[in-house]
Amino acid sequence: MGDDARIDYDAIVIGAGFAGLHMLSELRKSGFTCHAFETGDGVGGTWYWNRYPGARCDIESLDYCYLHDRELHRDWRWSERFATGPEIRRYAEHFAERAGVLPSITFGTRVTAAAFDETSSTWLVRTERGGLGDEVRCRFLVTAVGCMSAAAVPDITGASRFRGERLHTGRWPHEPVDLAGKRVGVIGTGSSGIQVIPEIAATAAEVVVFQRTANFSVPAGNRPLTEAELAAEPERYEERVELASTTRFGHVVAGTGQSILDTGQAEREAALEQRWATGGTGIVATFTDTGRDLEANALLADFVRAKIRATVHDPETAERLVPRGHPIGTKRLCVDSGYFGTFNSEHVRLVDLRAEPIEEITEAGVRTARAGYPVDVLVYATGYDAFTGALTRIDITGRDGVSLAKRWASGPETYLGLAVAGFPNLFTITGPGSTTVLSNVLRAIEHHVAWITDLLRHLRSTGQAAEADQGAQDDWTGQVADAAGRTLYHHADSYYLGANIEGKARVFMPYAGGLDVYRGICDSVARDGYRGFTLSHVDDA
Repeated sequence: MGDDARIDYDAIVIGAGFAGLHMLSELRKSGFTCHAFETGDGVGGTWYWNRYPGARCDIESLDYCYLHDRELHRDWRWSERFATGPEIRRYAEHFAERAGVLPSITFGTRVTAAAFDETSSTWLVRTERGGLGDEVRCRFLVTAVGCMSAAAVPDITGASRFRGERLHTGRWPHEPVDLAGKRVGVIGTGSSGIQVIPEIAATAAEVVVFQRTANFSVPAGNRPLTEAELAAEPERYEERVELASTTRFGHVVAGTGQSILDTGQAEREAALEQRWATGGTGIVATFTDTGRDLEANALLADFVRAKIRATVHDPETAERLVPRGHPIGTKRLCVDSGYFGTFNSEHVRLVDLRAEPIEEITEAGVRTARAGYPVDVLVYATGYDAFTGALTRIDITGRDGVSLAKRWASGPETYLGLAVAGFPNLFTITGPGSTTVLSNVLRAIEHHVAWITDLLRHLRSTGQAAEADQGAQDDWTGQVADAAGRTLYHHADSYYLGANIEGKARVFMPYAGGLDVYRGICDSVARDGYRGFTLSHVDDA
C-alpha cells in the first residue's frame, strides 16, 4: 500500500436502515473496525423518513422483521397485523440499542462521494458534515442506502412559486402537520398516496387528488394481533427461518394450487372473495397462473375492478379509478384502508391527469389543461428514484475514475446485485439485480448481510480484494432480463424499470426469479470460491 494511505476503518457502511444496522452489527461481531454514516438523525432508513399519516408496511409484521436473532424475535411484540411507521421505527431503534451499534454511527451526515484509490486498494469516503472529519478511508465499502430512499419530485413548471406548504410523503415533517380546515392537493396515487389520502381526507376541508395512473389496491384487513398469535410465535421460529430460504418471497404466500383458467366461476369467485375479506397482497397468489398468463390475469383484474365499481358511488369517478392498461401485479400492488371509499365524500375530488394534464403550479394552486384548483397545501406522493437513485446521487468512482452514475446511464448492471465490475471491494445490499422489493426485503437483507460478511472474512484471511468480473456481470444482467421476460412485468410502465423518472433508462432492475432461486445462485457462487469475482492480493490490486 501507498505510504499515505492510512486506513481509518476496515469497512464503512452507508446508511442506518435495516440493512445498515444489521451489516454494522455483523461486522462488529466479526472483529472488523467499522463505522456507518446516516443522512437522517436517527435509525430506520426509509421508515425514518416515512412519517406521513397512514404510513404502514404491506408485509405482515411477523414476517417484516429480523430472523437472525431468535431472542429478538421472541421478545419483540408487534401490536398489529401490518405495523405502522412509528412501530417499525421503534423496532429499528430497539435493535440498534440491543446490538450496541449506535456509537458506531454518525447521524445527520450525508456521504457525498467515494473514490477507489488503486494505489492502495482502499476507498476514500467524503461526507458533508459530521464529527469524524470530512474524509475517511476504508478497505471495504458497503452501501445500505435502500431501494426506496431517493425521493422523486416531478419537475412541474412554477412549483417554486407556490405560496402554500409543500410536502413529500417520503420526507414528511417530524412534527404533526395540521391540515384541519385546509384545501389539500395530492399529486400521485401510488402506494404512499393511497395510504395518505384517506388520512388527509379525515381532517382537511377539501382534497383534490391528481391521478396520472389508476392503480390496483386491495384492502389491508389490518387488525390487532391476538394474544394467541403472539404466544404461538416462538414455536414458529424454525418454520419461518426455513421459509426464508425455501420460498419465492422469503415467507409463505398460500394459494389454492390451482389454475384460475381451470377453475369454475363459482369456485373462483369464492376463493377470491375469501382472499379479499382476509386482506393483503396474497390475493395475487390465489391461483398459479395469474402472474404469467394474460388471460388468467385478466380474470383476477376484473374481480378487483368490480370491487372498485361497487365501492365508489359515482360511476364516472369509479371508472376513472379503475386501473387499465397494465395487468394486476405488474406494478406494485397497493394495500389500503378505505382508499376507494374516500371518494364517496363530497369534499374529495379526483382529477384525471390523462384527460387534463398539469400545465403549471401557480402561487395559489394547480392549473391543468382544463381548470385551476386552488389549494393551501400541496402533497407530493410521487415516490422514489428506486433501486439506483440513492447510489447515483453519491459521486462514486471506481477504477480509472469511472463514475458509477455514468456507468449506469443506460441502466444498472451488477453481479448478483451485490457488486459492480470496475468497483473493487464495493458491495451493495439489495442492489439492482437482486430480488429487492420483489421479495420480503428483510429476508433479502439478511441473506445479503450474511453473504457479504462471509466474503469479507475470507478476504481478510487471505489479504485479498474482490472485484466482479465483467463477463460474470454481463451474464447476470442477461439472467435478470430473462427472468423478467418470463413474467408479465414488461406489460407495464413501472418504477421497476424506471418509468416514473423522466429521462431514466427503461431497464427492468430487480431479479424476478424468486428469492429461493436467487439465494441458491449466490450461495453456489460462494461455495465455488466466489465464482465470477477476481480475487487479487492487495499489493497486486
